[in-house]
Parts: sequence; C-alpha cells; structure tokens
Amino acid sequence: MLGVLVRAALRPGMVKQCRLVKPVTQIPERSMVHQEGLPKLPVPPLKQTCERYLAMLEPIVSEEELGHTRKLVEEFLKGGVGERLQKGLERRARKTENWLSEWWMQSAYLDCRMPVAVYTSPGIVLPRMHFHDRQGQMRFAAKLIAGVLEFKNMIDTDTLPVESLGGKPLCMDQYYQILSSCRIPGPKRDTVVNHAIGKTPPTHITIVHNFQFFILVVYNSDGTPLTVDQIYMQLEKIWNSSLQTNKEPIGILTSQHRNTWGKAYNNLIKDKTNKESVRAIQKSIFTVCLDAPMPRVSDELYQSRVAAQMLHGGGARWNSGNRWFDKTIQFIVGEDGTCGLVYEHAPAEGPPIVFLIDYVVKCMQRTEIVRSPMVPLAMPQKLRFNITTDVKRDIENAKQNMNIMVHDLDVKVLMFSHFGKNVPKQHNLSPDGFVQMAFQLAYLRMYNVCCSTYESASLRMFQYGRTDAIRVTTADSHSFAQAMEDPDKQNAERVELLRKAVQIHKENTSNAIHGQAIDRHLLGLKLQGIEDLTSMPGIFMDTSYAVAEHYHLSTSQVGSKTDCVMCFGPMVPDGYGVCYNPMDEHINIAITAFNSCEETNAAKFARAVKDALLDMRALLEDTATAEQ
Repeated sequence: MLGVLVRAALRPGMVKQCRLVKPVTQIPERSMVHQEGLPKLPVPPLKQTCERYLAMLEPIVSEEELGHTRKLVEEFLKGGVGERLQKGLERRARKTENWLSEWWMQSAYLDCRMPVAVYTSPGIVLPRMHFHDRQGQMRFAAKLIAGVLEFKNMIDTDTLPVESLGGKPLCMDQYYQILSSCRIPGPKRDTVVNHAIGKTPPTHITIVHNFQFFILVVYNSDGTPLTVDQIYMQLEKIWNSSLQTNKEPIGILTSQHRNTWGKAYNNLIKDKTNKESVRAIQKSIFTVCLDAPMPRVSDELYQSRVAAQMLHGGGARWNSGNRWFDKTIQFIVGEDGTCGLVYEHAPAEGPPIVFLIDYVVKCMQRTEIVRSPMVPLAMPQKLRFNITTDVKRDIENAKQNMNIMVHDLDVKVLMFSHFGKNVPKQHNLSPDGFVQMAFQLAYLRMYNVCCSTYESASLRMFQYGRTDAIRVTTADSHSFAQAMEDPDKQNAERVELLRKAVQIHKENTSNAIHGQAIDRHLLGLKLQGIEDLTSMPGIFMDTSYAVAEHYHLSTSQVGSKTDCVMCFGPMVPDGYGVCYNPMDEHINIAITAFNSCEETNAAKFARAVKDALLDMRALLEDTATAEQ
C-alpha cells in the first residue's frame, strides 16, 4: 500500500462526485492518476437484485408477507416498471462519475433532519491518557495538532499513500473532504462546504474552551507549520483568556434538530459579528475542544462514559456547548485525560478518519527533540457573538433538548478481553463473520427472533464510492443461532452451520464491496422512480420493504491499529448501534440503545454478545478436541 502516491482527485473540468459538497467553480485542478484508473460503480442486474432481495427477506418476514412480496416483485420484473427504472439508472451511470454518491449523500445525510449529534455523527475514544491537569492537556493537544498538520501536508503535497484491497487501489477522495470542511444547516436540506479548495485555503484551526471559540493560526508567515512548543504557548494564551465560564454556550445550537437549527442559524447570522465568527469556525481546518473534566465514574463505567462524552459532550452542564457539531472533525481533549473525536458523517466514512487517527497517534509517540526559537506570536483571536433575546431563547431550547438526548442515550462499551481475531483465524473463519454471528446469536437469545441487520461495506473500489449494506441476517445465520439454542443439536452440526453462515457472510461481503449488493440498487430504483415522477412501485410500499429497512441492529467494523473504540447511535428507536474493532487478542465493542425504548438495553445486549462469543469459542474448541 505504501509507496504508491495518490495524486489528485480530478482532471481539469471533471464534474465532482458530490456537487452538493463543492460548487463546480471550486473544483481543484488535481490530476489524480489513480482516480482515472478506478472503475465506475456498476448498476447490478435487476433480476439478480430481486432474487437476492427475496432471499434476504426469508428469515425476517412471515411466510404470508413473503408470498405477497413475491407477487409484487414478479409484477415489478414482468410489468415493465422495473426494466424502465433500471434503464434510467444505467443511463445515469453512463453520464456521471458515480450514479449513487450524490443521491446517497443527500438521502442519508443532508436530507436527514434529526440532530447530527448521536443520530449520525460517530465518536472515537482514544486510550486514556495519563495527564490530569491543564499543562498535560495543553501539551497533548499541541502534539495532536502538530500531528494533524503533518497529515494535512501529505494531502496538500499529494503524497498520501494509496490504500488498496486485494491488490486493487481504492478511491482516496474522502481524504480530501475531511479537513477544512463543514456542514451548513438549511431550513429543509443541508449542504457541505469544503474550504480547502480555492485560492486562499484556510491557515487556522478553531479552539473551543469554556464554550468560547478562538482562531489559532497554525502556520508561520513563511508557510511552515507552528512547532509543538509554539502551539503549546498559543493554547496557554487561549486558556488564560477563556477562564470565565459564564459565557453562553453558542455551540450547543449545532446539536439541534436540523430544521430548528436551520432557523436559529439564519437568526444568528443576521448579526454581522456573529456571521463573521460562524464563518471563521466553518472555514477552519478542524476544531479542537478543550473539555472540562467529566464527572468521576468507576473504572468499569469509564469507557462507556467517555464514549457517550464523544457522541454528545455529556449535556449542557458539562461539555455539550464546547462543540460545533457541524464541523467535519472535532478533536476532544479533556483536562482529565479523556480524548478522542467526533466527526460529521456527510463527507466521509470511518476508514479515512481512523487512518488519520493512527497516523497522528504514531506522530505523537515520537520523541521531541526540536526546540523552536520562541518567536513572539500574535494573540489568537477570540470570536465574538452578540447574544440577542432570540439567540438566548434558541440556546435555552437547545440545552433542554440536548439534556433529553443525553438522558435517552444508553451506551455500553464492552472491552472483550478473552480473545480477538486470533481465535476465528485459528479455525479458518473470517473474524468479521464470526463476530457478526455472535451478534445474531445474542439477539436471538434476547428476543427469540432474528432481525434486519445492517453492516457497512465500503465501495471505495469504485470512483467516488461510499458504502453499501451487507445483509448479515440470512437463512444460514438464523439456522446457526437456532441450533445453538436447540438442545437436540450436536456440536458437530452446530459448527457446520456456523462455518456455512460465516462463509455466506463472506460471500455477501464480497458482493457488497464489488458493487453487487441490493440496498443501494433498490434505493437507486426508488429514487429514479421519484425523479421520473412515476407512481411508486408496489415493492417500495410493501410491509416487507419497511421491515427490511428497519435495522434493529446497525453495525460497523472499524479496524484501527490504535486501541480505540468507535461508537454511533442506533438507526431506529427500538434498535442498537454496534461498532467493533477486532484486535489480535481482544475486541472493542461499543453498543448504543435508547432508554426511551423499554425493549432495548445496551448492557444486557453487551452481556449477551460476550456470552455468545465465549460459547462460540467453546464450540470450536470442543469440536476440534473431539476430532483429534
């Protein structure tokens, strides 16, 4: 992977993947060698998707519902509607770089009106640091900022190593979207603006401490980045000038429902000073939140509390106002050694963020030798806000809503220490498939049914690819989970069913990353129908489609070299958000649910997952022993 250099994202004049992200006038004139060699995302064959759709429904809907859906699918295929929509999609695929990306970004993110905090923005928890004072916090933050600037230099100089999968290069475009970008609220639909492009890219980051925002210019006049010592000195100045805590937490406005925030935003920027301050935050390369200490908790609860802190800041009394949730990347450094980040999901998926984290953590582990001459630097600029009665009212509303959201989110981090990827690998099983089958077994044990389960799959093999869904729940996963609960089943049969279920999962994963999954294709057909102004086909108005789209388990594997935990909120009110990082000897799993749902419980599900993993290992070991 290393050594192959990524050059830019576009040929001159090429229309960009997300016209929503960047107006055409802003397209950077890069000459991305690899981007040109990447294939376009295919439109899967219609019959194949319909067949796979019916197979996917089998374990999650009743026989009666499935029979009804079969008729609708047959009608869709034979009545000419499906063929017409398929041809429309194929035309779109010929005319665009990627037929899906723009639609996906709109429908999954920018049209979504739920708050970005908890509902769409993932958090990452880094290992706990050993500092417990402001000096440690400042020093850590300074090193982190310097590391991110080193990473940014790779992007600016087109020396970012191209990632590959199975020897094939992956699309690197998302790396160019995560710095200097920000989501902008609208009354009905949001946009994302990237300020890295253009004649004068930003040279500042924003620091927020005690709810007060500051511009910190991170480059010297000659274009060189500030050293760790220089950054540290500037952070000290910021800390000293933000000791008052009676400031209004203006940042908490960004945690609101998007329509509410859209109105409050227009209200806020009517004032010229406010507008300039907001623009400075939006244009910054990234944000660093210097947080107050969290309430103390036991070591057992610590990881879960920090995961929640990354997702929402802990509430209006704590650090929720110490954020600008629309900013693509916000690093969080607490005075008590807690650290991590939260990122706004619209411009990118987890892998580029995790790559950045791994890179920065490695940078920070280097011994500092260079001591810079202490050239006096200008005082970082404090951003001013004029708080009118209306803005004050909006802030009070946001505080109340944030506190409700904080109390509703149930978070449990399971640091599963018994084994990691090593065990399934020893038994020639895919670690990802193995962990996913544990989730299936845990869910069956808790609810006595299986459910619609989503696992994110990357489409970065293709130009401007984002994600598709791996459908984890299959007839085979269901058979395995049922066999584990059936006392009449022999271990040899259970193992056979486990192997088959993991193999099917592996094939489904391969189909998804090669552009042959069903979910985005069905979405495309549906959106094509809306664009053509035709009546909505019956398959999309069907109960089965609603069941299939209601993900009680929304899961994602985020592999990181750093021993971190990624977390995100559930996709549905009565579901779980499950993010996992399988390391060689252990597995980090973050589980979220909503307290407002009586049926879900994150800690209970975590216990069920732990038991399932241990039972599956015992099953493999017992069978292996019996065969010897």
